[in-house]
Amino acid sequence: MHNKDMSIINKIFTIPYIDKMIEDNSTPQSFYKCIRRCSKMANVTYGTAIKEIYRYMNIRYRNEYFFKNTILNGLLINKHDLCDTAALSELPIGESKADFVMINGRGIVYEIKTDLDSLVRLNHQIRDYYKVFSYVYVVVGSKYIDIIKDNLELQSVGIYELTKSGRLVQRKKAYCNREYLTYETMFQLLRKSEFESILLKHYKKLPEVNNFLYYRECQKWIGMVNIITLQKEVMECLKKRTLLKEGGELEEKVPYELRFYAYFSKKYKLNYEAIDEFLHKEMEE
Repeated sequence: MHNKDMSIINKIFTIPYIDKMIEDNSTPQSFYKCIRRCSKMANVTYGTAIKEIYRYMNIRYRNEYFFKNTILNGLLINKHDLCDTAALSELPIGESKADFVMINGRGIVYEIKTDLDSLVRLNHQIRDYYKVFSYVYVVVGSKYIDIIKDNLELQSVGIYELTKSGRLVQRKKAYCNREYLTYETMFQLLRKSEFESILLKHYKKLPEVNNFLYYRECQKWIGMVNIITLQKEVMECLKKRTLLKEGGELEEKVPYELRFYAYFSKKYKLNYEAIDEFLHKEMEE
């Protein structure tokens, strides 16, 4: 596959790109170029076109969206109640960003390494994630599976392989690791309303200081909460950010290829009718 093809596919399977296609009711030239390269089909609906590009991506180029969508379908939708389990993506933790996070009774980070990714920062990223979460998995394709097994510094890290058949197979189970939890990183992850709710729960009041000192004083108070208790409360705060009220409809109304998009799009999350209407329209040049 040419770099141009990879670049176009990466661009198409992003939330802003699909948001704009639905909102503007029009199709960028880059989308037409992509469908011409990925399929010989003509006069198709947008839904069929996206399915064809996704099929091509499965065979030729499994990018980060493909991995994330597979995790969401295979590990979240197929195994959990969406009204009780939440997912987050690109969550900033320390100097890293967690590709995919799933929170039920506990939080789990899934760090993705596609066949084109570098592994240079992997162990540093994992240590960042353990500052907030106790369970971490690395998700890789067949190219890196043996290398990952040999190069993980922490034995508590689990491994999933995205196989050639498209299945996620657990090659190594993740174990609980609370050794690296830090108050500072957990506090930095919280929004103002979230850390205030935790403080009110524990102290029944908030710090009475000026605005300049307020943030620092709140962090000081948070640091006096038992760190395991705090971790549980941080998980609850994060879970509330994206938890669906009607989880069953996502699987019923959105095709497999676009479920990651539908879950995380702020504009069209839960607006399944708009997504469905778009997917059934015929492409016009």
